[in-house]
Amino acid sequence: MLIFLNQSNLFATIIGITIGAVLIGHDLGTLAGDFAASLGSFVATIGFIIMLGAALGRLMNASGITETLVYWIVSGLKVDSKNKGRFALMLISIIICGLLGTLGGGNAIIAPIVIPVLASIGLTPTTTALILKNAGEVGLIWGPLTGVTLAMLELTDMTYGEYMFFAGLPFGLLWLAGTWIASIYVQKKTETHEQYDLTQAIDFDSYVVSSRERNATLAFIISFLALVIFGVVTGQGTSYAIIVMIILMVIVALFGRIHPKVAEKKIVEGVASMADLFLIFITIDVLLEMVTVAGGFEALSELLQTTFTNISAPAVMLISAVVGGLGVEAAAVAELQIITDMFKPMIESSGLPLQMFALSLLSATRLTGSIYPTSNMIGQLGIAQSSNTKLMLQGNWLSIGPLVICIIIWAFVGVNFF
Repeated sequence: MLIFLNQSNLFATIIGITIGAVLIGHDLGTLAGDFAASLGSFVATIGFIIMLGAALGRLMNASGITETLVYWIVSGLKVDSKNKGRFALMLISIIICGLLGTLGGGNAIIAPIVIPVLASIGLTPTTTALILKNAGEVGLIWGPLTGVTLAMLELTDMTYGEYMFFAGLPFGLLWLAGTWIASIYVQKKTETHEQYDLTQAIDFDSYVVSSRERNATLAFIISFLALVIFGVVTGQGTSYAIIVMIILMVIVALFGRIHPKVAEKKIVEGVASMADLFLIFITIDVLLEMVTVAGGFEALSELLQTTFTNISAPAVMLISAVVGGLGVEAAAVAELQIITDMFKPMIESSGLPLQMFALSLLSATRLTGSIYPTSNMIGQLGIAQSSNTKLMLQGNWLSIGPLVICIIIWAFVGVNFF
């Protein structure tokens, strides 16, 4: 309720913990133990990884790696048409957001670099905002070290390859296909009255990548791929991402020739930028443990099973997606945990394969921001310099259309393949 009244997730969660402590009789000592236990939880680990990812992003920006990656993609694709512009923007947003593990942070970095190029070929701000939001979110579900991906692997007990094959790739590709269609619609609706101001344009024709930036970028790419491949081959767990982030920060700082004092400052700034999210993860975990102790999830599951007698696997898949997509608005990793806890007994009783439940989780967490205005949607409008919320909403509704249709069909067909 507090969240829908425009209060912060953190404030709402703390109020929930306070009420929960009173209801289940937790004294101050017990509550302190709850918070201490939460610091060693799965969601706390994900939160720490996200903070390290933000720190890595600051170093990449300071070393010129992000700008160099964008330049290589734009120049390599020879962006000179709207279709090439759409494709380049999708590719860049997927890569950068997938590497940095943040939608707002990733797109905020690349927008000033790519907007002048998009403006020169006539893409409008609202079209740009639509593509940035959806492609960036696909990057978050494809990136091997993002919070969303790591949480999905932990909760569904799948390997990265299994997750991508059964959920990540089909979900992302369908969303991108819908986004492509929607971007054409939005472009036609806006191209007569929306345009960018080119007074601060970056001249890519005269843009030169320095040897330092080139070496730093190559070192980052090679190191990132090597570390990810090693992790996949050796079957590393979620915590492996922590050492990967640390190693990449050292490599970026060394090859980017960033002074240790400057590197330290950038790392602290990056970590601090995600401190609120980390606190949300900690408090959410405490609140969920309280709900579990009080028997809340068990009671909810029994209520749903009583309401939907002999509920089938397809019904569980669709209901869990709808409850998350329409009824739960929180940080993505926390939302994944909430939906899993709510529906785990029903998943087991109905025999819903976890490969299919993974699609429910993605739908529950990613489609929320496409149905009604959320901070992610408004944030991308701001980054793209657009204020057309109405058309942004229409574009998002159109973009998820193919995805929703296919998920409904797969809910009934997919059970026959497992």
